[in-house]
Amino acid sequence: MLAVAQPTFVPVPDADRVRPSIPPPIPTKARTGRPGELRSPTVPTGRGVGTTGPDQGYALLLAHRLEGSLRLAPDEDPHDVGLGVALLGSRRAALAGRAPCAYDLEVAAGLFGYLADAPPDLVAFRGTLFRGLAHRYDQQRALIDAVPTDALRLTPADVADPSRWRDRLIATEEAP
Repeated sequence: MLAVAQPTFVPVPDADRVRPSIPPPIPTKARTGRPGELRSPTVPTGRGVGTTGPDQGYALLLAHRLEGSLRLAPDEDPHDVGLGVALLGSRRAALAGRAPCAYDLEVAAGLFGYLADAPPDLVAFRGTLFRGLAHRYDQQRALIDAVPTDALRLTPADVADPSRWRDRLIATEEAP
């Protein structure tokens, strides 16, 4: 029973008296085997695994703020592009071990020429990656895995010129 610091001579109505409680039993064995539980001391890496990082959902708010400055082709959906840029910005930030910031999304958008007038071949290339992205998880994973890590480590100034997109992204077909 829990003791309350109250003098014994103070009258307490029955409804206000502290009732005894039964504590829950201590588990005898911890259960492992949940689907998301890691079974080794190292974090898994590779295609389709992702890159964990803090506060990655904040990238969606940053992408929403960036939508007004994106230069989209007539057939591109701003929702698909915004989500793709947020995903890539989150991965860039996670590689550095921090939460996403506006510069991460600028690099992600700049890689695909969304912040400047992109050449027609880049528009065609990015159209295949971003079209319908907001509705297909497997396509989201494919986009994230398609962008080389070295490209995500560039600065916003490095990706400002969309004419050099092949130098940064052509490795997408060869290696993750």
